[in-house]
Amino acid sequence: MRDVAAQLGRWIEEGREVAVATVVGVSGSAPRGPGAALAVDGAGAALGSVSGGCVEGAVYELCTQALADGRPVVQRFGYSDDDAFAVGLTCGGTVEVLVTPVGAAAPARPVLAAALAAFAEGASAALVRVVRGPDELLGGALLVHADDAYEGTLGGSPQWDRIARNEALDMLALGRTGTVDVALDGALCPGGVTLFVECRVPPPRMIVFGAVDFAEALVRAGSFLGFHVTVCDARPVFATRERFPEADEVVVDWPHRYLRQTRTDARTVLCVLTHDAKFDVPLLTEALRMPLAYVGAMGSRRTHADRLRRLREVGLTERELARLRSPIGLDLGGRTPQETALSIAAEIVATRHGGSGLPLTGSSVPLHREGDAPDGKSTEPSARVRRPAPMHSHRMTGRR
Repeated sequence: MRDVAAQLGRWIEEGREVAVATVVGVSGSAPRGPGAALAVDGAGAALGSVSGGCVEGAVYELCTQALADGRPVVQRFGYSDDDAFAVGLTCGGTVEVLVTPVGAAAPARPVLAAALAAFAEGASAALVRVVRGPDELLGGALLVHADDAYEGTLGGSPQWDRIARNEALDMLALGRTGTVDVALDGALCPGGVTLFVECRVPPPRMIVFGAVDFAEALVRAGSFLGFHVTVCDARPVFATRERFPEADEVVVDWPHRYLRQTRTDARTVLCVLTHDAKFDVPLLTEALRMPLAYVGAMGSRRTHADRLRRLREVGLTERELARLRSPIGLDLGGRTPQETALSIAAEIVATRHGGSGLPLTGSSVPLHREGDAPDGKSTEPSARVRRPAPMHSHRMTGRR
């Protein structure tokens, strides 16, 4: 619901009764990822999308039905020769949608309003709902904040709220949205209760070291991909807001010193464009020992070989050096700053999703891998996440 949070929040504030359809699972070439939402109010107005147009009509009807009978429903839309054109999902994938009615007196309404406000403000928070489980848990909602506090309830035993909070905190730490199957004792339990955890976290960081002409183009590419982009250089004459107006931050500092002090996480990408040993070696010595998503460094193959020699001399292991992407970027054949930025961005995307970087023409690899989110939001499952088994369309009665 992150993409419709502001407008849907206003609908709730205005007192409208709404039904919210949320994508809770995808496989194959599905057009939208988990968390994509379509909302319908009592007057029939619609907001958002769950499929980019493929199954909107069918989901709209589910929402109006849920508004009429007040019952949540889970529906799976898949491709077959018989029904592909009936619902429009001709891309070959499947989409599983949770439809939740939110009436004026619904217990989950205040929690949903709080979640929408948190999502709209960009706060770190996770909304937990039940996809499958006993009747007393259906229609509940739990909002979990990054400081461990939570509000609302799934219903049933209070232990379910504690279990849901713990699962949400795990996924919030990873910035991932998806489903998890659990039992009352907190163990992973396919066939138990399936929770859908929708997370909103700040955008991942891209830190570009080196205020060079290639950095200007890379800043634009990083912003386009949704990164919070920082440019850092020790030379104040080059690291200026005038040269990098599209950067979120421009920092004048020694790169290795800044990296030690700034916030990073497992989603952070570093692009080292300085190709100067006095900057590169101390910076990469720090970076290659940190749990980062991507570390790339610009330079010729000769520069890279000399850089590796220097890094070995300061004690980096072969395993640590293997994490370095250098020369940075994919081989696209380009030479301009814009083309180079594109090749770097392409390698970052391929690294994030496990792509090969090879042409899709003539390839038999799936267009969307398990865990991919077509709208750019990461949904890769952690070790604790289990995808729900395929299911048939059904009303949520708690029966299996």
